[in-house]
Amino acid sequence: MAEVVDADELLRRIRVARDWAGEQQRTARDDTTAAAYEAVRAVLDKVIDPSGH
Repeated sequence: MAEVVDADELLRRIRVARDWAGEQQRTARDDTTAAAYEAVRAVLDKVIDPSGH
């Protein structure tokens, strides 16, 4: 069964994933992989702050 988490924990986990994607982007071996991680990071940024501020 899935673990139940509150909003603060969910936001924390999303931020951790965003930071991980950013690190993967920086250490990617090729441009295609870096672009994929950049896309993931951009989506997670939008989830964290939909207004973009």
